Amino acid sequence: MADVGSSSPTPSAPEAPSQWQNVLQNLGDWRGSFTTLSSQGEIISDVPSRVVLEGLNENQTIRQTIQYFSAQTGELDQERVLEYDTLSRSVLVFENGAFSQGSMQFGPFSEFGAELGLIWGDRRLRLVPLFNKDSQFDRLTLIREHRHSTPPAPRPPLTVAHLLGLWRGEAVTLTPDWLPPTVLPTQLLVTQEGDRLTQRLTTPQFELTSSATIAGSRLLFDQSENPVQVLLLDDGASCNTPLSIPRQQPFFLEAGWLVETDLRQRMIRRYDQTGRWASLTLVTERRIDPSVAEH
Repeated sequence: MADVGSSSPTPSAPEAPSQWQNVLQNLGDWRGSFTTLSSQGEIISDVPSRVVLEGLNENQTIRQTIQYFSAQTGELDQERVLEYDTLSRSVLVFENGAFSQGSMQFGPFSEFGAELGLIWGDRRLRLVPLFNKDSQFDRLTLIREHRHSTPPAPRPPLTVAHLLGLWRGEAVTLTPDWLPPTVLPTQLLVTQEGDRLTQRLTTPQFELTSSATIAGSRLLFDQSENPVQVLLLDDGASCNTPLSIPRQQPFFLEAGWLVETDLRQRMIRRYDQTGRWASLTLVTERRIDPSVAEH
């Protein structure tokens, strides 16, 4: 896991028994890069990295070594070493090792952010969206990694065409109070007409339709008073954030990852109307043949 940067420190507490076992899925020697992008998706910097997560004392402790290298010379620029034997209240981890950590409470006039980390076999993709003191989406860090023993195998940059179709999957939701997870089936239909993209999300609890303007590698969901932007990124990634965090209204941060042509993961970190972190959801969905959906 990476330093979220703007997140306020939170006290540690004994975690649910499975949470520590889940985080052990991230052990390994991870090679990749930390890419900083503007709120419009333009690359500001790209720093080669190595993150080593090793278990100590029969995996009762984790040592994390983070190294950043010069893009010009390849020499080590910076190194940090952390050790921990418990998880902060600001962290939740799924069975496959996917996790999120970050601010537990949004407050105006302070920087705000969170990390959303997805894992698929020997590859990881992590996104860290950050908001400035005016609650405006300010920048994003995209972290692409693979275990050193395996080839990188990156996906191509995400496009609108990659998203079109009918997706069916499963959503697993965790909460900060460690209640048993909830599991729901999901269906997402994504269509395009001209420069507009429309998606209809259906679950047993609700149905939601939304529409966005397509502007290159940006999707702008602009039909509400609080516009939401999706950035289509390298390695099949996407980042979904409000342009400005609304006051006294719920909002969410979402990371997406097209891990295979017809297989996608999405992680959603939700905050309620008081700005309190409410839940974390991991969606795993597959694109199916449109003719299947008619039956």
